[in-house]
Amino acid sequence: MRPPQIQPFFDPVSCTATYVVYDESGGHAAVIDPVLDYDPKSGRTGTTRADQILTFLQQQQLRLCWILETHAHADHLSAAHYLRQQAGGKIAIGAHIGQVQQTFKTLFHLEPEFATDGSQFDQLFDDGACFPIGQLEAQVMFLPGHTPADIAYRIGDAVFVGDTLFMPDVGTARCDFPGGNARKLYQSIRKLLSLPAETRLFMCHDYPPAGRTVNLETTVAAQRVENIHVHDGIDEDAFVAMRNRRDAGLEMPVLLLPSVQVNIRAGAFPPVEENQVAYLKIPLNQL
Repeated sequence: MRPPQIQPFFDPVSCTATYVVYDESGGHAAVIDPVLDYDPKSGRTGTTRADQILTFLQQQQLRLCWILETHAHADHLSAAHYLRQQAGGKIAIGAHIGQVQQTFKTLFHLEPEFATDGSQFDQLFDDGACFPIGQLEAQVMFLPGHTPADIAYRIGDAVFVGDTLFMPDVGTARCDFPGGNARKLYQSIRKLLSLPAETRLFMCHDYPPAGRTVNLETTVAAQRVENIHVHDGIDEDAFVAMRNRRDAGLEMPVLLLPSVQVNIRAGAFPPVEENQVAYLKIPLNQL
């Protein structure tokens, strides 16, 4: 199988990795987890990060086929809608996104016509679904736990894991968002770590400890030996107890409330109101 070409882009504000995955220069590409710039103080958005991706696509003469989300992120706004406007491609996410949409439609009291069937996205992927990226073949892995709808994308010898695992010295993702479940996360991680030892794992985030630079790539073998939360020998009950204890002391992400409202719409903003301005809501005393 042809190995994928992979170009990472790292947003230091949200500590998010975006990937361009492509078969060859002049060929076909997918963008995974793109970031839209957002200033929470002013409410202004920007496209600096997304434009870097567009420049790369142009330089490599790539046709953008897919804009792939691993889940509805709570730490950054998605640039999927903007990228599709500028370069085409289909926006895709896991088939369980409707469960997340229903939860947050209720929390934010969204407009009655907001659909909770995932129809804002061009493609909903079931577990095990396969699809082409030019000469590459991608396969979907359903990995709930962080949210009930997380998926990963396996492309050749690489897996883009979303928010299941972090680098081994950082550990694993939190499970205290609505619909999160530490026991399901453990099972999802073991599913990932049952892949061949040499499989490359690409992180969606990195929060490096002091003294280490940002690193986005590891392997199944390294995670099984070195992951501080879930290395081989850590059983499910021990992991669940650890994860729940840690989550109880974590602050909410700064951009959770604005980002989810955009990301469940496939990166589109809420409808403009009579004054031609779009608004995000802040529910008081609910979280």
